[in-house]
Amino acid sequence: MSDEIPSRVVRLHAQDDLRIETLQVADLQAGEVRVAVLAGGICGSDLHYWHEGGIGTIRVREPIILGHEVAGRIEALGFGVERLKVGQLVAVNPSHPCGECEFCRKGLPRHCMNMRFKGSAMYLPHEQGMFRDHLVIGAAQCFPMPEGVSPGAAACSEPLAVCLHAANRGEAVSGSLKGKTVLVTGAGPIGVLCVAVARQRGAAEILVTDIQDATLAIARKMGADHIVNTAREPEGLARWQEGKGKVDLVFECSAAAAAIRDAVSVLRPLGTLVQVGVAGPTPLPLNVMVGKEILFVGSQRFDSEFAEAAELIGSGAIDPRPIITSTYPIGEALAAFHAASDRSASVKVQLAFAAS
Repeated sequence: MSDEIPSRVVRLHAQDDLRIETLQVADLQAGEVRVAVLAGGICGSDLHYWHEGGIGTIRVREPIILGHEVAGRIEALGFGVERLKVGQLVAVNPSHPCGECEFCRKGLPRHCMNMRFKGSAMYLPHEQGMFRDHLVIGAAQCFPMPEGVSPGAAACSEPLAVCLHAANRGEAVSGSLKGKTVLVTGAGPIGVLCVAVARQRGAAEILVTDIQDATLAIARKMGADHIVNTAREPEGLARWQEGKGKVDLVFECSAAAAAIRDAVSVLRPLGTLVQVGVAGPTPLPLNVMVGKEILFVGSQRFDSEFAEAAELIGSGAIDPRPIITSTYPIGEALAAFHAASDRSASVKVQLAFAAS
């Protein structure tokens, strides 16, 4: 370890025990870079670790640095790194599949049996995350961004990649989104970015449901044609439920049973339900799904879509900045986590780091 570069980190020790600590930065190895982290987004999984001490059966069993949505500037290059240069802004891909297991060999690295995903407590020792001032990581996980792109926007590459993969999964079974009527259930960060992807890919009509007006307003900014607060407007989807349904494809981003029922009710026969949100055991209206011959498609993380996400943000084809509802310095990480937990006011809360 280096005794020259200290780095503050956001580290969870146990449920409700989030601390700002200082650790030494690891020495650079061949093929690695050191990144001065500038911005990092708080994800729902980070919140689950903090609130509940885990996600489902995955439990925090040792202190873990959180965070897997970050961007920063290259500050040092390890031996053999030629693709990157010092000073470049990069979006950092948290996913590092092994490349050797059965699924990697089959071209399905997102299902890697030995996946090392930053900020994940799946394995022991845990894979430490990226909420830190300085990060040493493989150069292949860094994607250069053009000058003029904000670090906050670049840090949205990871959640956008999730949405691009969901769109690719949907289009694989039902064809292009162009000209389609699309429903997005849940206007959290993934939901509103799914709106942006649907708009960018040519959807004709996009509607969004949620129970919070603030998040629905962000969905409108990201390209939604219609927004429905189902808590205040229980009949708000009636026009799309007529006949056997008017919607071609749904991105279900809430994992709420009521939202899934709404989704199935508006889908036309042979429509597609892309399940993006995850939770515990959730009831499904199987009788209606079978009767309409609904295509149910799961969507898990991303593969090559991270590079596409960085390119779309870098080119300005998708501007994620409206989803960033607040930014806190790393020293106020606890306040940031509280803000991110308030869905009545927040979509994406980010942390700003020392080099900012």
